[in-house]
Amino acid sequence: MIHHVQVACPRGSEDVLRAFYVGVLGMTEKPKPPVLAARGGCWFTDEFGSELHLGVEDDFRPARKAHPALLRPDLDALAARVAAAGYPVTWANDEIPGIRRFHTEDPHANRLEFIAA
Repeated sequence: MIHHVQVACPRGSEDVLRAFYVGVLGMTEKPKPPVLAARGGCWFTDEFGSELHLGVEDDFRPARKAHPALLRPDLDALAARVAAAGYPVTWANDEIPGIRRFHTEDPHANRLEFIAA
């Protein structure tokens, strides 16, 4: 079992990340320990057991291929919220037999995948 996945972000982008990960994806921000909070970034968790850490990289470049794949029982509702918020939703249901999934990207163009639980 994986405890968390870290995704990079540019310095000073925490408010934009909160708007997406909490406001669009429905995750909850998890307080960082004070020593780590001083480095910037933010952590998010959801009721389905996923935890993402967004960590600052001063020479940030988005992850366009590498990505976390998160299980979600509310896949269709989530896709609708993501699309309504103006983010891309690319379904890939026919690529892996028996797996319903879509890809999107966060505000910094990091690739994310969501799979039906």
